[in-house]
Amino acid sequence: MKDIVNEAYKVALEARKNAHAPYSKFHVGSAIKVKGHDELFPGCNVENASYGATICAERNSIIGAVARLGKVEIEFVVVACDTNPVTVPCALCLQVMSEFTKPDTPIHLGDLESVKKTVHFGDLLPMPFNTLDC
Repeated sequence: MKDIVNEAYKVALEARKNAHAPYSKFHVGSAIKVKGHDELFPGCNVENASYGATICAERNSIIGAVARLGKVEIEFVVVACDTNPVTVPCALCLQVMSEFTKPDTPIHLGDLESVKKTVHFGDLLPMPFNTLDC
């Protein structure tokens, strides 16, 4: 498992190079692994002058996977950015992830050198909004 996480980390770092972040200067790359598929889905943040139109790297990865495969279950997520300590996905990304993950889905967090920390999705968003719960 460690080899595929390291490969995904490299994919996330490469995607980060393509980030369009002229406003925040905060470049983020991500990669997701979908259960039952070998392909890794990269993503980078793409900002917009209308901040609400900005899309984060993690959502970019998820959208790419769904567009390609349809309904997916995420096996793990890797996020790479230049911060210390490492940065977790934003709440909006976590809410989107909740459609495609389980509480024990690993989220691997890295800086520009390596994956530094792994957390479980459920620890980052213990009570996601779910219309089935209403």
